[in-house]
Amino acid sequence: MNKTIRRASVFTLLLVLALLVRATWVQFYEGKALAEDKHNRRNAIELYSEPLGNIVVAGEAVTGSARTKSGDLRYKRTYKQGPLYAAVTGYSSQVYGATQLEGIYQDLLDGTDTRLKTVMDTVTGKRAEPGDVITTIDPDTQKAAHEALGDKKGAAVAIDPRSGRILAVVSTPSYDPTKITAGDSEAWTGLTKDPDKPMTNRALRQPLPPGSTFKLVVAAAALDDGLYGSVDERTDSPDPYDLPLSSDDLTNENPDAPCENASIRVALQYSCNNVFGKMAVDLGQDKVRAMAEKFGFNDSEQDVPVRAYESVYPKGMDEPQTALSGIGQFSVTATPLQIAMVSAALSNGGKLVQPHMVSQITDHSGDVLEDYDDNASTEQIVSPETAEQLQSAMRTVVDEGTGSNARIPGATVGGKTGTAQHGENNSKTPYAWFTSYAKSGSSDKEVAVAVVVEQSDAARSEVSGNGLAAPVAKAVMEAALRD
Repeated sequence: MNKTIRRASVFTLLLVLALLVRATWVQFYEGKALAEDKHNRRNAIELYSEPLGNIVVAGEAVTGSARTKSGDLRYKRTYKQGPLYAAVTGYSSQVYGATQLEGIYQDLLDGTDTRLKTVMDTVTGKRAEPGDVITTIDPDTQKAAHEALGDKKGAAVAIDPRSGRILAVVSTPSYDPTKITAGDSEAWTGLTKDPDKPMTNRALRQPLPPGSTFKLVVAAAALDDGLYGSVDERTDSPDPYDLPLSSDDLTNENPDAPCENASIRVALQYSCNNVFGKMAVDLGQDKVRAMAEKFGFNDSEQDVPVRAYESVYPKGMDEPQTALSGIGQFSVTATPLQIAMVSAALSNGGKLVQPHMVSQITDHSGDVLEDYDDNASTEQIVSPETAEQLQSAMRTVVDEGTGSNARIPGATVGGKTGTAQHGENNSKTPYAWFTSYAKSGSSDKEVAVAVVVEQSDAARSEVSGNGLAAPVAKAVMEAALRD
C-alpha cells in the first residue's frame, strides 16, 4: 500500500472515530437536554396525547381535556368557569406552557410523576394514569369574592386561620384560560398587551403599599415588646407628629379625630397616622422589621404552593422614613395574601398556620400521595395576650370606627382599613385596603380576609378602605361563615 492510500485510510478512520465520539456524546450527555428543550415538538405531542388529570374544587373538577379535531396534538386543556378560578389553576397551553397549579403539578397531571407508576408501567415504559390536585378552595367563598370585586381592578384572599387552608384567591380583571390553551395567538396577544394585566395574579404576585393595614404589625410589635402594656394605655403621640430630622409633619386624614396621645384602640379606630408613625420611631426599624418578618414579610420563598411575590419591609431607613413605614408607606409593600396572614395569625391566638391552597394530591384511584393539611407548620407569631387585645381593638374598628361596612349580623368581626398613596405626591388614585377576621355566632367557622382595590369607577374623593374594600370583605366573610 503506497503512502498516499495509507494516509487517506488513517484520516478516514479518524473521521469515523470522531463521528462515533460525537454521536455517543449527543446520545448520552446532550440527549436529555435536547429531549427537554421547550422547542422540541415531541414533548407537546406526548403531553397532550392523553387526557390530563384534574384540579378539583370541593369534589368537582374545574379542569378537563377535550379531543382536538385536527393537528398532531390529540387533546387540549379546558376549564369550567375559567375566569372564576384562573388565579388558582393558571393555564396549561400547547404553545405557551403552564403556570401556577397547572405548572407546579404538571408531572402529576400528565402521568410522568414516578409516584404514579405501577410495576407494569415501569416494565413496559407506558405513561402512568394521571393524578389529581385537590384544592382547599371553597367555591361559595371564591364566587362571592369574584362577584363582589366585579369590574374593580383588585384582589381578595380568604384563609381559615386555624388550618391555614386558603378558601379563596381572586384577581380581577380575570381571563379565561380556555381561550389560550390551544395556542390562539390573537387571544394571547390581547391578554399580554391589555394594560389592566388580567393574567397578573394580584392576590399573590403584586405587592403594593399596604397603607394603614400595616398598623396592625406596628401595634403587635409595640405590645409584644412592652412599649405599651395594653391597647387602652395612653400613648405619647403629639398631633401632628413632627417628623425627626425633617421640617414635615405627619398629619391625619381626619383633623377632628381624637388622635393626640390616643391609645392603640382609638388610634386603630380612627387610623391615626401620628400615633403609629411615632410608635415605629420609638420601637426602631429593627424591632418593627423583626415583627413584620414573623408575619412573613421579606420571605422570598413563600409557597402556597404557588410562589407568592415577596412582601417587603425595607432596611437602612432614617427616622422620617421609619415613621412613614409605620403607616404602611415609604417602601413597605405587601400582597393581599400577606395582609390576610396578619389577620389570620391575630385571629388564631397569635399562631400563624402555613397558608396553602392544595389539600392533597392523589393518584388516579384517589389514593393520597401527599397531604398538605396534615403537614402545615404552625408558628407562634405574637403572644396570645397581644393577639386577644388586637382582636378586641379590631372589633372596635368595625363596631365604632372606620370599618363599619364590614359588620355582619350574628358574627364577630374585627378589621382594619387602609388607604395607600399611589404615584408621585399621591398623584394617582389611592389603593383601598381592608383586612379582617370573622367568627360565626352559630357555628365554629372562622375566616381571615384581605382585599385591595387598585382602581374602580369611584371618584377619587370616595376612595377609602371602608367604602371600596370593606364591602368586598363582608361578602367574602359571609360566604365563608355560611352553614
